[in-house]
Amino acid sequence: MAAKESQRCSWIGLHDALRNFVTTAESTQSQLHIKPLHWHLACRLVIEGGFLPDDITPRPPFQVEVRGPGSARHFLHYDPNLGGKGEQVVLGGLKTKQVDVVVCKPGIGPCVALSAKGARNAFRNFTNRMEEAVGDCTNLHLAYPALVYGFIVILSANRHGAVPRGAQSFLAADSQGNVKKPDMALDSAGEPVPMITRFHDAVSGLANRSGTRNSITRYESVALVLVSPNEGSEGTALDTYPLPGSPLRYEDFFRRILRAYDERFVYFAPDLQSTTRRIAWDPESPALQAEQMADFNPRRSS
Repeated sequence: MAAKESQRCSWIGLHDALRNFVTTAESTQSQLHIKPLHWHLACRLVIEGGFLPDDITPRPPFQVEVRGPGSARHFLHYDPNLGGKGEQVVLGGLKTKQVDVVVCKPGIGPCVALSAKGARNAFRNFTNRMEEAVGDCTNLHLAYPALVYGFIVILSANRHGAVPRGAQSFLAADSQGNVKKPDMALDSAGEPVPMITRFHDAVSGLANRSGTRNSITRYESVALVLVSPNEGSEGTALDTYPLPGSPLRYEDFFRRILRAYDERFVYFAPDLQSTTRRIAWDPESPALQAEQMADFNPRRSS
């Protein structure tokens, strides 16, 4: 579903969210190019993370049913009418901050925060966002040192050559009809240009905050994703960059988020586990049988 069709959080897979990012003609100021990614992240926090929909902003379109005494069984149901809107305003040490996706536990406050930023052109200007990223992270960790904060950067993988048809709404061609150098992410061989590798190296320095006494200027998890805008592969994430072993690989992003959350809010705080423990969904949950589940790896109970 395109973001402009609904502002309510929808159940959407990663590929569809990334495809929207590189195909929508809406301006970046509208945020409609990036909103579906926020929705995907919110849904993933429920399905794979085991967080309750009511604890997440924007609220994912799911309902939880609890059956059985004692070791209750948790069933996850999909209801598109339950999808919520908006962002969460979080109190920072210096100022309040609107955050794209937030898990907020009753009586505890914000536990997980995810920010997603994207650029489809003029990548040299995106480096200026580094200062903003450092400031946001520092601001929130000043107020909530235990907060698990994740940062995702999405870039359109504009390659040297003709401007793809679907990208013409945000890529202005040069006199030969090719991608302009400031908008280029990949060279003619498909390798990242120096501007992108320098950005990767700079962002890597913000990744993998390990504990509450570690630097508050770093995020617990950071990911960099380059997305193809080319016809026939729109929305496909580049799997060759970042390189294997990079701290910015997306497949490691949620693992680091969930590990940090469990360490701080579950294992190190056993008295709070009734509130903070993550749910494992009953394998017979109706939502787990839906077609959309093909893009997710649900947290199932045994």
